[in-house]
Amino acid sequence: MPSDPLGESRRTFCREHRELARRAAAEGMVLLKNEGELLPLADGSALAVFGKAQIDYVTSGGGSSSVTLYDIPDLLDALREKELQGRIRLFDRLSNLYKTLRSESACNEGHTEPDLSDELIAQARAFTDTALITISRRESEGTDRRPESYTFSKDETALIQCVSEVFPKCILCLNTGELISTVHAEDNGSVHSILLAWQAGGEGAGAIADVLLGDAEPEGRLTDTIAGSICDHPSAAGFFESDDYVEYNEDIFVGYRYYETIPGAKDSVLYPFGYGLGYTDFDMSFAHAVTKGNEITFVIKTANTGHRSGRGVVQVYCEPPRGRLDKSRRILVGFAKTGLLQPGKSETLRVSFNLRDLASYDETGLINASSFVLEHGKYTFYAGINVRDAERVDWSLTLNDDRVLEVLSPRCVPSLPLKLMREDGSFESVPAKKEYVPEDRSFRGILPASGAYPDEQYCHIPFSGWGPPTLPQFIDVAEGRLSLDDFMSALSDDQLVCLLGGRPNRGCANTFGVGDLPVYGIPNVMTADGPVGLRIKPECGVITTAFPCATALACSWDTGLMYEIGRAIGEEVKENGMGIWLGPAINIHRSPLCGRNFEYYSEDPLLTGKLASAMVKGAQSLGIAACPKHFAANNKETNRRDSDSRLSERALREIYLRAFEICVKEAEPLTLMCSYNILNGIRVSENSDLLTGILRKEWNWDGPVFTDWYTFGVQFREIAAGADLKMGCGMPEHTMEMIREGRLSMDCVRNCVRRVLKMILKLE
Repeated sequence: MPSDPLGESRRTFCREHRELARRAAAEGMVLLKNEGELLPLADGSALAVFGKAQIDYVTSGGGSSSVTLYDIPDLLDALREKELQGRIRLFDRLSNLYKTLRSESACNEGHTEPDLSDELIAQARAFTDTALITISRRESEGTDRRPESYTFSKDETALIQCVSEVFPKCILCLNTGELISTVHAEDNGSVHSILLAWQAGGEGAGAIADVLLGDAEPEGRLTDTIAGSICDHPSAAGFFESDDYVEYNEDIFVGYRYYETIPGAKDSVLYPFGYGLGYTDFDMSFAHAVTKGNEITFVIKTANTGHRSGRGVVQVYCEPPRGRLDKSRRILVGFAKTGLLQPGKSETLRVSFNLRDLASYDETGLINASSFVLEHGKYTFYAGINVRDAERVDWSLTLNDDRVLEVLSPRCVPSLPLKLMREDGSFESVPAKKEYVPEDRSFRGILPASGAYPDEQYCHIPFSGWGPPTLPQFIDVAEGRLSLDDFMSALSDDQLVCLLGGRPNRGCANTFGVGDLPVYGIPNVMTADGPVGLRIKPECGVITTAFPCATALACSWDTGLMYEIGRAIGEEVKENGMGIWLGPAINIHRSPLCGRNFEYYSEDPLLTGKLASAMVKGAQSLGIAACPKHFAANNKETNRRDSDSRLSERALREIYLRAFEICVKEAEPLTLMCSYNILNGIRVSENSDLLTGILRKEWNWDGPVFTDWYTFGVQFREIAAGADLKMGCGMPEHTMEMIREGRLSMDCVRNCVRRVLKMILKLE
């Protein structure tokens, strides 16, 4: 590991951040299987390590999560470090064979595995009865997974079969950012342990070794359901039906909501939502409930009944009454995690939730149109270690009458007929709620090309006839000597419009800036990827901390950890001269086929929203702006700039907007990034229902919305809809032409500029 010439005063890639990354990696690893308590391995154990993933460790997915790394250790290096400590013995001949493949093309040929001779396998078996089989996956932004990648490849299956036939005790370690079905290993009597190690960041290989040897506890709990086949996921059937659209036919029945509700669906589940083993056991007992207004708090005692220290996760689910509106039979409403408990010790946890977390959105008017409602009947609650094994608590909520919690307006309604799943597994044809109007694409030819550099000079010309000494300065607004409106009144229309596009890079930034009107003292605030650590191009020579992929972090179910990591990323962003962090990414895992799931958290919106809120609070505690993304219903990478997400308003509000709503209301992020896609016929960056109607009018949020970089939206329509900043660069000349033609009001421009400047004023 490289030395730090600036010492520990420097926060970027500091020892503390690397240790946090390693701790987080272990905390998010999910132990799926551990028969006979094969793990953790006893000190001095002999081990034969198979699979090229041991020398081809994957830290995270590609794209905005690509953090510039040092020469990170792979898993074999990490295990050899344990060997030097006398903790383990490795079969060197096998290890050396894989080591020679590090620089060979075999490491880059997809899911293939090198051939191993019978003689070598026999020698390995003579050395030990325990084998570790490693498998890895690579994913990237902009590319979706093929269905066959959901399970083991032909070579991987053959490797597992070959090794397990010879070794009586096998451990399977999965280095992936996406779900993999382990169905082909489940009935294998020799595969005693399965560790879902995820893409665990720059320190992840060491964390895997820590978990295997018992130096760290695998504390992860699944944030998604693992089914036996990709065909068992309801979203899979139509995922690749068209590049131009995707229909969300499963409606609200996403993830465990589908498996725990639809008749017969649970039979296909290998590992349920919330599942995860550990090296110790926990017993949970419900004490009592406390109600205050619409808030409910469950008090639950959690005891470590095993023989090792560890942390337990309590999950609380609601079963709403059957009624006129279809509902999921299980809905996560709250969770909490203990501190480190020694054997025999206990902790009393308080899990709080709101009645709104139990509500259904009624878009049809069966109870009350365009409203979040609670139907009358009995609401039953379950608490436990996962959705399947949660036990009914001795407390329920009974409503004698229907209750309307929030009356809203129809937003983002479907413009084409849909076929939507009912709770009995059947499908209902639902008519369009508005007229379908094809998008006007006549402006497509003038859009900035991807990677276009913002015009460096456009904003820098002062008013004609004014000299720099007489110009009002932004610092006067910051220090209260001048109102923001008075300051803005001194800017020309051209300058106001130019403030609504990305600005040139400065320093080691590579995703452009915001602001940049020097003659008025408006700084050029740099933006920065990425969700698992500050992304700086390699040629800048800056190494940053690579934290585990977002799904791995979410599997910790630990809001405290998320706050720590958000703050650590914020420190590195700020130290390197940037003020806006483009994260976290919090879209829903609608389908395992989405190639960007490694950058997102979960199939559940409440879990996603709570964890994202903690991360945003951590980052913004440093005085930078967090920018949660991608708002909203961007759950497929294929043709992501032009694909229409077609779904019911109910599914949109209950599933795909809910995490953003929680994050916006609880963490108050200073910015937000909208997504590339079309939503029910209207491009998201031009969608006033979403960006103004829901985000600002319903949620009362007043920060600036960034477009995703080089969206196909046209800036004058984006400004009118409430998208304040076109990134990476704007269209100032064309936008001014639209203003002159009366197609865009300067009032809209001023509203957007005001939000941008107010955000800059909040930065430190």
